Amino acid sequence: MSNISRRDFLKTGAAAIAGFTIAPSSILGKSHGHKAPSDKLNIAVVGIGGMGHANINAVKNTENIVALCDVNWDYAKGVFEEFPNAKRYWDYRKMYEEMNKTIDAVIIATADHTHAIITADAMTLGKHVYCQKPLTHSVYESRLLTKLAASTGVATSMGNQGSSWDGTQQVCDWIWNGEIGEVTKVECATDRPIWPQGLNAPEKVDPIPDTLNWDLFTGPAKLNPYSALYQPWNWRGWWDYGTGALGDMACHILHQPFKALKLGYPTKVEGSSTLLLNACAPQAQHVKLTFPARENMPKLALPEVEVHWYDGGMMPDRPAGFPQGKELMQSGGGLTIFHGTKDTLICGCYGQEPWLLSGRKPNAPQVARRVKVSHEMDWVRACKESKENRVKTNSDFSEAGPFNEMVVMGVLAIRLQALHKTLEWDGENMRFTNIGANETIRTVVKDGFTIHNGHPSFNKTWTDPVNAQQFANELIKHTYRDGWKLPDMP
Repeated sequence: MSNISRRDFLKTGAAAIAGFTIAPSSILGKSHGHKAPSDKLNIAVVGIGGMGHANINAVKNTENIVALCDVNWDYAKGVFEEFPNAKRYWDYRKMYEEMNKTIDAVIIATADHTHAIITADAMTLGKHVYCQKPLTHSVYESRLLTKLAASTGVATSMGNQGSSWDGTQQVCDWIWNGEIGEVTKVECATDRPIWPQGLNAPEKVDPIPDTLNWDLFTGPAKLNPYSALYQPWNWRGWWDYGTGALGDMACHILHQPFKALKLGYPTKVEGSSTLLLNACAPQAQHVKLTFPARENMPKLALPEVEVHWYDGGMMPDRPAGFPQGKELMQSGGGLTIFHGTKDTLICGCYGQEPWLLSGRKPNAPQVARRVKVSHEMDWVRACKESKENRVKTNSDFSEAGPFNEMVVMGVLAIRLQALHKTLEWDGENMRFTNIGANETIRTVVKDGFTIHNGHPSFNKTWTDPVNAQQFANELIKHTYRDGWKLPDMP
């Protein structure tokens, strides 16, 4: 268990940046100049029981796994046993303090709400980072990581592995070559969630297992009484820790529209859903994001475009001419439909198996960068290249950060739907421009629906009205719990 204070940790981080002697030579020497491809990275991993284990498996045969950190040692037990020589930690801050001179790079695969702080702290220490999707829990956190990556010069990648798959690149090549014409509407859908959502907040307090540090899992979020409904897997559906189906799957399914259409900040967002609860994501959602016209490409004009997101069983209409008897949901539990002026492009999750509704098979030149190794190993390659000569990964934070803002903007649209308006967004300044100073918002604390003697009762418990601007601002930039603090925005 860690006894390191946040103040001491930040002193350590500042010293690492100010004085190169405290950081490992592999980072501030070889790696920021050049690290031979044959040299092994010393990698630490935070969050090892789920996707973190898959990420470890992708790099373990060529790199050194030197430190492992998790807040649930029962969930992580098998991975700890697989790497007996790696140092074990509960608290990533203590790991950073003790292993600073040894670690070259960090893989982060914790719950969504702790991605930003663990990643930001690693970057301020000069460590290369691979962070699972969604990159962050909020818009401000995404902007921070984008700027920290640029200012520190470390190699970065978000764990949306489809960005390194050929399907994503083929979608981009076809669209950039003008094969489907101008795109003014995109529809995306997933078959998620596959975990519980639309639940009332737990009323029963469960005993905290000896193998779980609930305080460290909570991290910068508010400290709720422990419930077995939260951890180790179901956290994704709870607003304090996760971002619902958007955070899980939109990073795989919305990335192709974001990249192919050169999207930036949306100007308008609106959302609707099944019953929206204060603590838990709804069972099904629809989000519409409107993006302004962008600078035209040589073979493609980029007019204003609407991007629609559906989950929880909600689906777009079948396009005219879509084959009868063919399932609309595509491979991998995902669907993207690009509605072009010349043709319609359809693909699955990760951009898999793209095809044109016309039946044509384009022969477009390959422009988008192909990756011949795993998503993780492409990041390893980038870590070993010099900052000046590095070829960025296909989900480098310069792209993943702005893209993740798009994803969490969907969450904002859902959570602010009770304002009953299309929200206007100033992306540069991270603020809504049409929420009045005196507007208020309420959300449902508890769904009290019951049936007694065949008669339904719709008794909902609501929050008191709160100032809508303040509520929105808290969603844009979270107030962290005492003892937890992000680095300043560069």
